[in-house]
Amino acid sequence: MAAKPMTKTQLVAAIAEAMEADKKVATAALDAVTDIITKEVAGGGAVTLPGVGKIYCRERPAREVRNPATGEMLQKDADKVVKMTFAKALKDSVNA
Repeated sequence: MAAKPMTKTQLVAAIAEAMEADKKVATAALDAVTDIITKEVAGGGAVTLPGVGKIYCRERPAREVRNPATGEMLQKDADKVVKMTFAKALKDSVNA
């Protein structure tokens, strides 16, 4: 069974340790990176995190979907979804 995902508190602690800084600085750094990624992707751009991957927004066209409860076909409007392509370095480190 897989381990539980790292929480924000654990991530902040790990960043603080890696930066040799306090948790307040690490929290500010993490929040800044999160805000920048959110703004860029929401604006239709993409962000590449070296060694991790690329986060981008993709538009999906309008399409017909089936309501699983009734079997009725419904028209779904076009929308946008956030996608991530993982870097080869990350894939290789997981499979090593």
